[in-house]
Formats: sequence, structure tokens, C-alpha cells
Amino acid sequence: MSENKTFAAILPALRVMMRVDEVWLAALSAIVGVAGGLGVVVINTVTTSMHTALFALSGGLGLSESPLLDPRRVILVPALGGLALGLSLWALTRLRPNNLVDPIEANAMYGGRMSLKDSLIVAAQTAWSNGVGASVGMEAGYAQLGAGLASWAGQKLRLRRNDLRVLVGCGAAAAIGGAFNAPLCGAFYGIELVIGVYSIGTLSFVVIAALAGTLTVQISGMASPPLIVDLPSSVPHDAYALIIIEGVACGLAGIAIMRGVTAIEAAFRRSGIPLWARPLLGGLVVGLLGCVTPKAMSSGHSALHAYINVSFPFLVVLGILIAKSIASAFSIGAGFRGGLFFASLFLGALFGKVFAGIVGIMPFVTPMPAGLYAVVGMSGLAAAIVGGPLTMTFLALESTANFAVTMAVLAAAIAATITVRRLFGYSFATWRFHLRGEQIRSAVDVGWIRILTVGRMMRPVSLTVRTQSSLEAFRQDVPLGSTHRVVVTDEAGRYAGIAYPAEAASHPGEGVVESILHLQGQFLLPGMNVKEALAAFEAAQADALAVLDGPDSRQILGLLTEQYALRRYNEELDRRRKDLSGE
Repeated sequence: MSENKTFAAILPALRVMMRVDEVWLAALSAIVGVAGGLGVVVINTVTTSMHTALFALSGGLGLSESPLLDPRRVILVPALGGLALGLSLWALTRLRPNNLVDPIEANAMYGGRMSLKDSLIVAAQTAWSNGVGASVGMEAGYAQLGAGLASWAGQKLRLRRNDLRVLVGCGAAAAIGGAFNAPLCGAFYGIELVIGVYSIGTLSFVVIAALAGTLTVQISGMASPPLIVDLPSSVPHDAYALIIIEGVACGLAGIAIMRGVTAIEAAFRRSGIPLWARPLLGGLVVGLLGCVTPKAMSSGHSALHAYINVSFPFLVVLGILIAKSIASAFSIGAGFRGGLFFASLFLGALFGKVFAGIVGIMPFVTPMPAGLYAVVGMSGLAAAIVGGPLTMTFLALESTANFAVTMAVLAAAIAATITVRRLFGYSFATWRFHLRGEQIRSAVDVGWIRILTVGRMMRPVSLTVRTQSSLEAFRQDVPLGSTHRVVVTDEAGRYAGIAYPAEAASHPGEGVVESILHLQGQFLLPGMNVKEALAAFEAAQADALAVLDGPDSRQILGLLTEQYALRRYNEELDRRRKDLSGE
């Protein structure tokens, strides 16, 4: 009890220090980085132990790199594991009906606020899905756990909105940096994909966290080894045309994979198959493909390291590529929890080998090692699906320790990213948000727009008049210069429109206020955000609109002017700009 009181007494001082001195925020970033790295160690330990026990692995081999597995285990483990996951998903929808918020959505919509319980649930689901052999990546669990811990700490310290968003990026960066033993990759993952905007003010904190996370995993002895692959000492200039073509092809392949996952999800929903049974069927598909080749199972990370430098016949590589693509699409489409980052790296390497096989029979082409096309494909397809061309470029650089291919990888990653943005418009994460109805294109903070609502900006209405009031009485009660507009109600007290004193003064003869009403059908609702309000002003061609409680009851809550809404919108934009620039 005394410890809780001591901690509660220290918290206010910590909040002040975080706000006034960046050194303390840097120290918190390092702590978050260590926590993110430990999360990677825990998840890796769990999934590795599950693979070894459930699939009877031996010799320290990873699941996807194993040359031969017991077919009974390969079929039964994913199927029964999927059934257990499906039942837990069914129960979870009743206990927690809301969607579990991931780091990108948290930073885009909620100012970095995430539930630690939800993050632990996602991490556990991801570890279980991968542990039973589903073809999903573990980056969703890594990043969710690291970011969730960071958000929890930031909320306890009541950090400012932008500082909390940066800290969430730090948690994700630490986890990804530790998972790949690539701190620069992790840092740019946090910046490009979780924070959404690069700035000098955020770079140092994210890099500190990524370094701390990577070092934590290295100290644990579970750091990912480098890729052993034959690469040229330099890439000739005439090879860049083919490399860019490969990047464009990776973009098209990425779109096809994302569309495939969506199509399978939609097919499961239309089929009427219960939620709890879908992972069971997905697990059966993965198990059958695993009987053909174990490389179709799990994330494919161990297979990537084991086979990226091994030459296979063209049709064998093509078959593994197709099997892995189908397994990944069915795993995620059926409801297994995980991402496509890890899987896209292995798929990209396979795609690069297929591309190398095609290029190898083309005349007048400078021969290049197949490893070059594999590394380019690995980064290109991952950039297409996940987004973040710099993230994937640094991953290639840090995992191969070959600077000569970095320019080639960057060119392909940019080509793939442009192709996806031009033809599709979304990464895998933001595409799934789009399917839910959320207009999120990146982790850039747009949540403040939802907070800045009409209800928060409106002003109370001090004067109203009735529709049947005479114009003479209106001119006496509202003389010229006293106000620009008056809200008018009907005899039942419901909104009827807006009248202008200037028009009443110039109106010839007698009459009632109803004869000079405007904007009878144009009004605002308190839940509208500022962008929706500005669009309503433009559509009505009005400089002020009444705020009503609803279109049916039409009770007046207040009044909002376009000038004030624009001013508040610009003030918030300027505040976000200052946050990003560190002013």
C-alpha cells in the first residue's frame, strides 16, 4: 500500500520532467525499447517451444525450414489449433465486442491511446496462430505488445498527445528492430508506419528505442542471424531497368495477395460458416499445403534464412511461391491472428527467384546472381504489402551487410510502393481499415479532427423568434446592428430557419418572419467533425448554421459560424505542425 502511495506521489514530478526536458523522454524511450525487446524474446520463446513440441522438431530447425514433417501432425495441429482459436474469438466477440486497436489505428485516430489488455490479447493470439503452424507473420504480436506497453506507460504519465504517439512508435520500433536484429529497420518502421511522419524531433527517440530493443534481444541470445546470400560486389547500371521492372511486378503481386486475402475473408462471411469454425477450415488448408511443403507453414522466417541462397528448379520455386501465397491468404482470411510482413519477405524472395529464372533465359541480359533478385524481391514485395520503402531498404542493408545492393533495393521498393499507391492506394493494414469503413491512409494523426466537433465549437443561441411574429415586431426587437442573424422557431419550438435583420429592415410592407426565412433544411448536428461542418457550410453557401439535436426533433442546441470553425481548424493545424517540427 505504501509503495502505491509513493508511486502516486512520484508521478506528478515525472510528468513535469517529461514535459520540460527531452532527456527524460529519451530515457523513457530507452525503457520502452527494453520492454519491446523483452516482448520479442517472450513471443519467440513461446512460438519456438510450441513448434518443437507440437511438430516434434529436432536439431534446432525452424518449422518452415524442416525438410520433412509427420503428415498427421501437419494436418491435425493447425486444424485443432484453429478450432481453439476460433472458439476463443467467438467468446471474445461477446466479452469485448469492439475491435482491438493496433498501433497504426491508435496513432491515426486516438492520439496513441491503446488498451494494454487488448495488446496482450493480440500478442497471445499471434503467438498461438504462429505456434500451431498458421502461415502468418509475428510482427503483429511484436509491434502490438511493444506499442501497447509504451502506450500504457505514456497514459500513466499523462503525456501530451504528440509525445504519446511518438512513444507508441518507439515501442513498435523496438519490437521490429529486435525481431530482425536491425535497429535502422525498426526505427523507420516506427516512423514510416506507426508515427506516419518523419521529423527531427521524433527521430532521436525512435532510434534510441530501436537500439535498446535490438540490444535486448541480442543479449538474450535470440537475435536473428544475417542472411547468407551470394550478392554482387556492385550492381551494373544496365541492371537497374530490370530491377525497376521487378519492383513494379512486386507491386502487382502485392496487390494480388491483398485482394486474395480480402476475397477469402468475404467468402467465409458469405458462406455462413460460424466464426469459431473458420480457423479450423483455414488450418486444414494450411495443413494440406504443409504436407506438400513445410515451407508453406508458419511465418517462413527460418525458411528464408535457410533457403535464400539455395538453387531450386524453376517449377519447384514457383510451386512453393503459390503454396505459400495460398497458405498465407487462407490463414489470415480464416481468422488466424498475424500479419503479412514476415510472410511477404519469404514470398518476395521466392518471387525474386522466379523473376531470376525468367530473366535468365532472356537474351542480351547481363547475368546477375539469383540472390540479387531474391533480396530485391524480398524488399520490394514487403514494401508493396506493408508499406515503408525505407524500412525495407534498411532491412536489406542490415540483414545482408552489403551496401552495394542498397540502391537497387531502394529503387525496387520505391517502384513497388508507387505501383501500389497508384493502382490500389492502401497498404495491407490501411486496406483492412478501409474495409471497416475507416478512411485511414497512414498513421498520420487525423483523430483530432474527430475530437474537434460541432458540439465543442458551437455557441449558445441567446435570442430566437417565432415564425408567425410580425416583421414590425421583429424590427423592433432586433434593430439593425444588434446581430447579424436570428434563429427562428415554429410554434412548437422546433427549428424553422434563420432570418437576417438587414433583410427585415429592407422588406417592403408588413408580413411575418416566416416570409424571410433562409436555410430551413440546412443545419449542423453536434457529432459532426470540423471537416464535415466546413463541407456543410460550403454546400449551404452560408456563413452560419444552427446546431440541432437531430433531424426529426429539430431542437436548437446552438449556432456555429463558418469563420469560427475555420479559425479553430487552422489553429489545430498549426498546433500539429509545431508538434511535428518540434517548435
